[in-house]
Amino acid sequence: MDDARLISTLANSVEASPTMAMATLAKEMKASGKDVLSFAVGEPDFPTPANICEAAKKAIDDGQTKYTPASGTPELKQAIVDAAKRDLGLEYEASQVAVSNGGKHALMNTWRTLLDPGDEAIIFAPYWVSYPAQVELAGAEPVIIKTFGDNGFQPDLDEVKAAVTAKTKAILVNSPSNPSGGVFTRETIEGIARIAQESDLTIVSDEIYKHILFDGRSHVSPAQIDDDLKARTIIVDGVAKTYAMTGWRIGWMIAPPSFAKKAGSIQSQETSNPCAISQAASIEALTGPQDAVGEMRAAFERRRDYIVPALNAIPGINCPDPGGAFYVFPDISDYMGKTVQGVTIKNSQEFCLYLIEHAHVSTVHGSASGSEGCFRISFACSMEQIEEGVRRIAKALQ
Repeated sequence: MDDARLISTLANSVEASPTMAMATLAKEMKASGKDVLSFAVGEPDFPTPANICEAAKKAIDDGQTKYTPASGTPELKQAIVDAAKRDLGLEYEASQVAVSNGGKHALMNTWRTLLDPGDEAIIFAPYWVSYPAQVELAGAEPVIIKTFGDNGFQPDLDEVKAAVTAKTKAILVNSPSNPSGGVFTRETIEGIARIAQESDLTIVSDEIYKHILFDGRSHVSPAQIDDDLKARTIIVDGVAKTYAMTGWRIGWMIAPPSFAKKAGSIQSQETSNPCAISQAASIEALTGPQDAVGEMRAAFERRRDYIVPALNAIPGINCPDPGGAFYVFPDISDYMGKTVQGVTIKNSQEFCLYLIEHAHVSTVHGSASGSEGCFRISFACSMEQIEEGVRRIAKALQ
């Protein structure tokens, strides 16, 4: 049988995550003996706090190794509701929570529950590489609106309003943003919210980075604006970035009860429940001491304060100052079409391939995020690695 006949049209339409592809290339080069520094993956370099690990060990000792309800244990759902009250000042019921295998899975469940074929979802670029692919996997169409670093990656609200059609079902908000580190102002959030109200749209608010904010900024969720916006906002979050728990794979949505129930039904057919041990650990993460959250945030801010001016000192690189998350998204359009050390760079992907080959530094090209002429660096790594990485980039671009 022809192997091509085995693969569906849908599967053929999906490309692997560019972030994972660059990370894999870096690992392959390392395995061959090359000293490659990876700035491609958004994964905190800190260990998971000890109290969380101890909670997981206790869960094992207590025999919490069986199936749980498909959409999460009642105890974890209550911890999520309590955290929303503490962090956002919002009251929810446990019935509004569906726990999934990571924030990415919670987003996929959201799109599968929300969208029908032919629907449209508005997404702001630069975007996390999986957003458009997930919308397309749900049979819908992503509508991309570009934002730019010279105004902090704030969208043009007139452009947002003009993009709404009869097919529009949702607007996706991700603030702080992956990959730009941009933080939407309260005015921007309120403007998007009013457009959603006027056109009867749902807001999907990916708040996975809400605890990683710099310069004294405060997080603004669309759900905080008023009761109507709370009812039409689906919050997606998780423990991965805040608590250095990327491998534990726990994320969730907070949505209207009927929506959360249907998302749980979908998940029950796809994966059953998230890991029981990880759920127990996540309860401790949300309800236990929060000191480590502030310590990690402060470390990220110190790294941000170093890497931005260091990159801006390299001719041809213009690096906006991120307000949150742990990414910078420099503009490298000056290098497009130029020849560096005998290599002609035509686009951001070739720029990043040039860096990994000539500087042994792994990054992610901006075209993967809908923003050609830029590239992403994750500074979720040690200051020593950041300093050496910038030095290598500067040398390779001489």
